[in-house]
Amino acid sequence: MRTTADPGGPEPRAAQPAARAVQASWIEPAPWQVAAVRRESADVVTLDLTPPEPFEFLPGQFNMLYLPGIGEVPISISGDPSANTEVLHTIRDVGPVTKALCALRPGQQVGVRGPYGTSWPVAAAAGGDLVIIAGGIGLPPLRPALYQALSTRDSFGRVVLLYGARTPADLLFTGELATWRGRFDLDVQVTVDAAARDWRGDVGVVPNLIPDARFDAATATAFMVGPEIMMRFTVRALLAAGVPGDRVYLSMERNMQCAAALCGHCQLGPFLVCRDGPVFRYPELAPWLGIREV
Repeated sequence: MRTTADPGGPEPRAAQPAARAVQASWIEPAPWQVAAVRRESADVVTLDLTPPEPFEFLPGQFNMLYLPGIGEVPISISGDPSANTEVLHTIRDVGPVTKALCALRPGQQVGVRGPYGTSWPVAAAAGGDLVIIAGGIGLPPLRPALYQALSTRDSFGRVVLLYGARTPADLLFTGELATWRGRFDLDVQVTVDAAARDWRGDVGVVPNLIPDARFDAATATAFMVGPEIMMRFTVRALLAAGVPGDRVYLSMERNMQCAAALCGHCQLGPFLVCRDGPVFRYPELAPWLGIREV
């Protein structure tokens, strides 16, 4: 399976583009076995998949998952890049293919091709604060970056995770969130859009967390995934707080169908998201961020 190397630069404080993967061409899906299935919420599961040969990926990259006779979808890899075990994919049931993927059981097989796409420039963020911002199903694509940052924790100042979901029942990785909140070297803030009276956390949208978050805006690098409207308002809050725009990175979840820059379905302005993304620096994406997906 194709592997890539992190080109995060030797100049850690310079603004750098998202780490570019070697462009992967079309390859036939390889059969991977489902080792385990974990339910994260009512409509989200994590599949632990066993590759047939050694597999490496960079934080932020994705695979194409294929079920014969049903279809194929891009799914971000949500596990630890340094783990030499199963490869994790966290999936929300939102359509025929994802519904079928969420119904898989251990021992069954799924076709996989990848990894594809650009990655979070974790190495380039070293030397300053790191702010990771997730909305809803946006946490799984960011989790590998957080794992990588925590594995070299001394390379960063503050590491902050800001995470929002629709309701407490929609929060993902709740056990891990509790573990992260117990660390003295990681600041975790969680909010929900709506909750019952027994909820003891914040209620509100993710951008509202920015003003009270503890990080040095002048040195901070921000990684962000979520609904596009959430990302637009969160970028505004980051810029208002003083974070330089060229150190804000977003991952787009546009309509990727081939992952090999062949079909054009994921075109966004001059970009093909599967080839040039999904991770982009905000300045290069800014003129196109408000354009709705067709």
